[in-house]
Amino acid sequence: MAQRTILLIDDDPTLLELLSDHLRTAGYGVRTAVDGVRGLHAATESRPDLVVLDVMMPGMDGWEVCRQLRERSSVPIIMLTAKGEEFDKLRGFRLGIDDYVTKPFSFTELAARAGAVLARASNASSASHCVTSGDLTIDFDERRVTVDGQVVVLTPTEYRLLETLARHPHRTIPTETLLEQVWEQSMPARPSMSALYLDAPQKDRGRPRRPKHLIAERGFGYHFE
Repeated sequence: MAQRTILLIDDDPTLLELLSDHLRTAGYGVRTAVDGVRGLHAATESRPDLVVLDVMMPGMDGWEVCRQLRERSSVPIIMLTAKGEEFDKLRGFRLGIDDYVTKPFSFTELAARAGAVLARASNASSASHCVTSGDLTIDFDERRVTVDGQVVVLTPTEYRLLETLARHPHRTIPTETLLEQVWEQSMPARPSMSALYLDAPQKDRGRPRRPKHLIAERGFGYHFE
């Protein structure tokens, strides 16, 4: 397997040096950037497998870097920051991060979290043509959904919504993002609308509907389990 590359974006040069050494020892290739602007440029130039991103940086902070990265790429992101309040974590997940590590932290723990995030991303990529979860199978090439081997008839909108979530398993996607990606236009968040469509792909013939594969994160969004 080719060496995975991690891009570190942080304005603390000492932390960058120490963390770089630890990740290289763990077998990763490492690139660094000392601010958000350089970090975005490095992400575009080097196309890393993972970005570890600090929040509090002068000029362009980590929130803005994350937002712009998500407009350009689905690269996994671990947010690294001293801000550990729930509000900040939710803000990060709303922007599409994959994990959140608060300072101070263990280099060994961060390396382990990086490995876990990369493994999830790799599994999602290898299953890009077909996803199976319990009795549910989604064939992206055929645009076909089956439950217990029986085809489930979905509307085009229901299918697009299910596909959007299934291509990013375990990652919570905000309702607003789902509306924009599925309906392909900017729309105000209307949870009742998304809940209506999200219920449809979960229906099992002759059995009550229940959130078996599509899980709601109350007040935030949904993820495919």
